[in-house]
Amino acid sequence: MSDEEVAPPITEQVDGGEAQETALTTTSTEVAAPTERKVKKIVRKKKRPARPQVDPSFITSEPPPQTGTIFNIWYNKWSGGDREDKYLSKTHAKGRCNVAKDSGYTRADQVSGSYFCLFFARGICPKGQDCEYLHRLPGIHDMFNPNVDCFGRDKHSDYRDDMGGVGSFMRQNRTIYVGRIHVTDDIEEIVARHFAEWGQIERIRVLNTRGVAFITYTNEANAQFAKEAMAHQSLDHEEILNVRWATADPNPMAQAREARRIEEQAAEAIRRALPAEFVAEIEGKDPEARKRRKIESSYGLEGYEAPDEVHFARGANAVNPVGREGFEVEYQERPMIENGDGSNQMQYQALPAPQAQPILSGGIFSSSTLAALNSAKVAVASKPKPAASAGPLVAYDSDDDDE
Repeated sequence: MSDEEVAPPITEQVDGGEAQETALTTTSTEVAAPTERKVKKIVRKKKRPARPQVDPSFITSEPPPQTGTIFNIWYNKWSGGDREDKYLSKTHAKGRCNVAKDSGYTRADQVSGSYFCLFFARGICPKGQDCEYLHRLPGIHDMFNPNVDCFGRDKHSDYRDDMGGVGSFMRQNRTIYVGRIHVTDDIEEIVARHFAEWGQIERIRVLNTRGVAFITYTNEANAQFAKEAMAHQSLDHEEILNVRWATADPNPMAQAREARRIEEQAAEAIRRALPAEFVAEIEGKDPEARKRRKIESSYGLEGYEAPDEVHFARGANAVNPVGREGFEVEYQERPMIENGDGSNQMQYQALPAPQAQPILSGGIFSSSTLAALNSAKVAVASKPKPAASAGPLVAYDSDDDDE
């Protein structure tokens, strides 16, 4: 029960001796609970700078171990001597990139079109936030010319014999080959866990008995980044991976899948370029669009329907009203002369009007006609007369024997 108090009537003495009784009032001592105002708090995480992955003193230029008799200064390797297995002689990578800890902003974030840091992918970049390249993973909006990779290195027309190096610009390769994997029962889970760190994976195929895997990424830049990041690395065991570019898959199903993906990309680009009304009409999502097109494309001609390139055209002169949206011109000056310059007309208007001359009688033409003919005179150059010959030809001999 609420705490309510009823005040008794109060009699007040006013001037004049009359008593005035006030009305009864009800007072409540309850306090209304304050309503909690819901405030949506947006927390924006401040971008962190990229940290140096290794100490600068860690980077040293050491000559390669002597495996031959002649050192090639251009290729930085030895030639001659006993032939060794180039796969068994590989050493483990000195560092490994940790995207969760190493990524951050650098000087390259302020420059559009910057490339990614190759040493960051390998985990040995000592510059950190002072680096001139990006320290993060490639995204779907990072697009580069087909003749360079995401690190800015020039591609070649063909792959190397060992399918290593930068790659080729003749085709878009999103699949990398990974060999020398330690064979275990959970090899598929291990490969997926380690390679999913470098981007979105479309497909993984693992040959369990051979220790070989083929990883296909949705973006080519992520495949390039993963190839450099996992070169000479280890998975859950102490193996040294052999990462190379994969050759073209000869499987007809794989080729059909790649062709279908390219068609879907082209269709998506067309959908973004066309208005939503046109896309709905082409895909048959709007049942009334076909009827409207027959009416709009006839242009008053019975049995006529404009072709697709005319009906779906966009621009200020488009015949379809939807195609003219966004291209309206607020003011357009009407041309003085069709396909001509109106500056001459302005000059003609600035000239004073010719005064009418009186017609003089007594001749065939009037004075105004004669004045017009005089102004239309054209100087005609006379042809020079040929020079006269000096005289008849002398000592003319004919070829005929009779003459």
